[in-house]
Formats: sequence, C-alpha cells, structure tokens
Amino acid sequence: MAVSIRLARGGAKKRPYYRIVVTDARNTRDGRFIEKIGTYNPLLAKDDEKRVVLDAERAKHWLSVGAQPSDRVARFLDAAGVKERATRANPNKGKPGEKAVERAEEREKKAAAAAEAAAAPAPAAEAEASTEA
Repeated sequence: MAVSIRLARGGAKKRPYYRIVVTDARNTRDGRFIEKIGTYNPLLAKDDEKRVVLDAERAKHWLSVGAQPSDRVARFLDAAGVKERATRANPNKGKPGEKAVERAEEREKKAAAAAEAAAAPAPAAEAEASTEA
C-alpha cells in the first residue's frame, strides 16, 4: 500500500483550513485517512506559530516506514526540521518565450535604425551649412 502524507481540505468556501493527514495514496483528497498528524491554517499570518501545527514525532515515524510527503507537506517538514527537502531549480523559468525574444530583437533593430537615421543627417546638414556660407 502506497502511503502519503498530504493535506485534506476543510473549512467553508473561501475560508480554507487543512488537516495534515497520513493516507493511502489511492484515497480521495478529503476522504478516509489513517492518522491526522497536524493542521495548516493559511489564513493566519506567516509568523504565527498556530499556522502550521505538526506532530514531528509521528511524522518521523511515518517517513521511516515509507510514507511520501506531498510538496507542500515536505516544505512544512523541512521548516520543522524533520526532513530535509531538496531544493528545486528551473534555470529556464526566468527566460522569456520565443515570441518575447522575437519582439525584443525587432525593437533592437528599430532602435538601431533610428539611431543611424539620427546620426546620418547631422553631417549632411553641416555640409549644407558650410556651402551656404
């Protein structure tokens, strides 16, 4: 049986409240669970100690028998010092897409052409001014 540690949603509409539960991975999100090991209230301030309440001892037990935490629960476990979470890095996330790159290249070409056009007539205007005098 694949066991996971994940969030089960409770609370009213637009007022979420989550239980941190140990459950069979095949069960529905808010369905049957094996054990409740904590709570998470996202409406509280980030520095409030009641925002995440976690039984670290039970979490360690379930991790030792092979339970897999979800991404969000892994963050909570890392903050509590129960399990080290590997940092995720996506170097391509900050790069612009193909269309944005094309638009930037077009802007650069237009700016270069405008700079050339502005620079070219200036010597011609000086030559005309010197011939008139």
